[in-house]
Amino acid sequence: MNEWIKVAVDAMGGDNAPAEIVKGAIDAVLASKKLKVYLVGRKDAVETELSKYSFPAEQVEVVHAEEVIEMAEPPVMAIRRKKESSIVVAMNMVKRGECDAYVSAGSTGANLVGGQLIVGRIRGVERPPLAPLLPTAKGTSLLVDCGANVDARPSHLVQFAKMGSIYMEHVMGIKNPKVAIVNIGSEEEKGNALVKETYPLLKECTDINFIGSIEARDIPSGYADVIVCEAFVGNVILKLYEGVGATLIKEVKRGMMSSLRSKIGALLVKPALKQTLKRFDTEEHGGAPMLGLNGLVVKSHGSSNAVEIKNSILQCITFTEQDINGKIRENISVAKEQ
Repeated sequence: MNEWIKVAVDAMGGDNAPAEIVKGAIDAVLASKKLKVYLVGRKDAVETELSKYSFPAEQVEVVHAEEVIEMAEPPVMAIRRKKESSIVVAMNMVKRGECDAYVSAGSTGANLVGGQLIVGRIRGVERPPLAPLLPTAKGTSLLVDCGANVDARPSHLVQFAKMGSIYMEHVMGIKNPKVAIVNIGSEEEKGNALVKETYPLLKECTDINFIGSIEARDIPSGYADVIVCEAFVGNVILKLYEGVGATLIKEVKRGMMSSLRSKIGALLVKPALKQTLKRFDTEEHGGAPMLGLNGLVVKSHGSSNAVEIKNSILQCITFTEQDINGKIRENISVAKEQ
């Protein structure tokens, strides 16, 4: 195949690297003939893991990077000093146009800094947000921002809403996605200074379907497709969402094993329950894209297993094919001219 979607993967990033990263990459190329994956990291370690699998050789390539940026390292200093790290080498591949996208489970700070300093922002984008998909009763919702911009301004949140709408429409296939801003009530006059100042700006936007405020309790119901907030609030929502979800799944499983009667019942409902629980598993939805960069950067959890890495890589296909960055670039440039 001549035209692959080329994805650089940080093979050394995350708690389970390189084993789970390599396995996820192999699972991804076995799932799609459109992909070519570049595993960036210490060659010996990566090739040792690759030797465990059978895969199309033309779809996988190892790129040596001697250094590793650890989770606790100061991000800016690490990016500047460790030029031969897997994060920096892989991001430079995106910057030079050798790859369409980049996936990492490594240091969040280093990936955020590298995304802006190496890959670079689309002209006109003020702050690139991290935007994970949250499972909901209706499918998924996009949370923008979950960790990149703690001290955001109203103009940043307006851009988050526009970029999130583009993503949900063209990647997730939701026509005219509903956009809401996180608030402590549904009334327009409620909220902190940031929300109160941003709300009327979102109402004035003619290129998004703004439906008003959303309270945290309404997020799991799928009330909105794009959920806008600054990163402090977004990160709290994301971590609580994941924690409650994991606890509920654990408690349901424990309850079903608590007696002979419950075990018999568990056998009867197991197929339907397994499918339902899978929909609410965050690993099934891949990583969080950093929207508004000149190339696609996807950050997955530090604890990512092969399933999340696979899905993080696969989500790069639709993002690239739909030219999301091109659509964001066009939208932002038009807004700046007005």
